[in-house]
Amino acid sequence: MRFAAAAFGLFLVLSDFSMGAVEEPKIVEKVTPLPIALNRDFEFRKTKLYFLSEKLPKQTQERRTASSVTGTLSGRTAPAQKTLTLQDVPITFERQYRLFGAVTLLDARQRCGDYFDFFWRAKRPADITVRLEYRQEKLHEHVQAQEISYRNLRGTHKTEFKVIGDDYFDDGRVIAWRCLLVENGRIVAENRSYMWE
Repeated sequence: MRFAAAAFGLFLVLSDFSMGAVEEPKIVEKVTPLPIALNRDFEFRKTKLYFLSEKLPKQTQERRTASSVTGTLSGRTAPAQKTLTLQDVPITFERQYRLFGAVTLLDARQRCGDYFDFFWRAKRPADITVRLEYRQEKLHEHVQAQEISYRNLRGTHKTEFKVIGDDYFDDGRVIAWRCLLVENGRIVAENRSYMWE
């Protein structure tokens, strides 16, 4: 009886892990324009953009050096310098989070690039496709796209996209983007950068 209960418990834990797996975006081979039918049932709530450079930010290095020198000379750090250092904490954390598990320099290089996190809401159940269309520095006006599809979804959700590794090093940074919520082949919500035409 104990073995059966333990086996059932293990099954539940494993099924929870498989349900929580993050789906990777698919590359759209040919980007075609979609009709617009904006709907108040769908909206973007927040957008988080992060660029992971191959080098540490210079300001962070300068502040760290200045606060450690002041700390060693006077025995403590001045409040103004402590505040400046604390302002870098979220940026430092995001960099460490994105590089977690990168053992070699090649692993770290493959994680450099642009990261996009979109938080959005569907007020009614619907089949939604979240599409990121973007332009990169070296490709000029050429539009590329990635998308993730969800079935019968309602509520607040987060979708992550990234242009990293060889895509970033070969074609450059993302200079303009727009994110779309698509239902039945029509755009129902849109979020764009100021550089997008």
